[in-house]
Amino acid sequence: MKAAIRVVLIIILLLVIAVGGGAWYVWNGMQPVKPAGQAVTFTVEKGMGSSEIADLLQDQGLIRNALFFKGYLKWVNEGSSFKAGTYEAAPGITYDELITRLNAGDIVKAETVVFTIPEGYTAVQIADKLSAAWNIKPETFLALMDSGEGLQAVESLGIPKDDKLRHRLEGYLFPETYELAKDSTPEQIIEAMLEQLQKKLDSIPDYKSKLAARGMTLHKLLTVASLVEREVVVNEERPIVAGVIYNRIDKGMKLQIDATVQYLLDKQKERLLEKDLQVDSPYNTYKNEGLPPGPISSPGLKSIEAALSPKASEYYYYVTKKDGSQSHLFGKTYKEHLANIQKSEQNSQ
Repeated sequence: MKAAIRVVLIIILLLVIAVGGGAWYVWNGMQPVKPAGQAVTFTVEKGMGSSEIADLLQDQGLIRNALFFKGYLKWVNEGSSFKAGTYEAAPGITYDELITRLNAGDIVKAETVVFTIPEGYTAVQIADKLSAAWNIKPETFLALMDSGEGLQAVESLGIPKDDKLRHRLEGYLFPETYELAKDSTPEQIIEAMLEQLQKKLDSIPDYKSKLAARGMTLHKLLTVASLVEREVVVNEERPIVAGVIYNRIDKGMKLQIDATVQYLLDKQKERLLEKDLQVDSPYNTYKNEGLPPGPISSPGLKSIEAALSPKASEYYYYVTKKDGSQSHLFGKTYKEHLANIQKSEQNSQ
């Protein structure tokens, strides 16, 4: 009898030791890794499940045992809200700290580049701006602006391919302040600017119906908007100047807009000469009727809205005041226009 009791006690003791050893093994396996070395980065890809993430954390030396981490996640009902991204953590981090970071999407902030494209900038000016920001030759960006190849937004915006265009994406690169990842490719940079244009267009109430009502393509709308952008400084006058452009087109008059000639010059001139107005180009609105083949700059939202909703008037002419206000005098007839020119000159004295 005593022998039997002794055997039972031994068995119980062995079970206690086994259970205790197992519990210690699990407890030890769930303890943070010993702090050592620098923090490591790991990337949670989109679509990765908690099981894959646990394996990744073990491979990176951030947890001792992936199986125990998976069990812990089930016990605390976590793991379904982990966010994708690149994280940074140092050995010694606890389970709960890892879970908190993964739930919050506490990712490593990528280095970024901030750059601003002013309203009215041309493709050449934008290429120079991007070149300075990314230290990439401007020709690389211009080549993309000329071809548009491989850019998804080119398709969605319906940007035409026309040999008459100086730069295919002229006018479609929305002027804005951007912050993009430092390792962005030229394609990603240009794509972001095209996508921003689409967002701005979508922000205009009834944009598509208004465009359809005018019987215009987006390309023609942006062409008019670009003319307004380069001709007007005072915002209140943008719809009026847009109306003048449409009035002259409807009457079959040449637009005779200086900005279209300036667009053809290597450097802007304070005053155009008669010989400048004779340059042979489809963009020269002194020699050709109607709109130029495409935009001459990147118009801002106010100019786009003005081109979409011009102010109706009987004006066919405008001249810049010489009083420093950068506003215009508008005329219905050529006679009024000549009088406005004389009045403008008098204001400059």
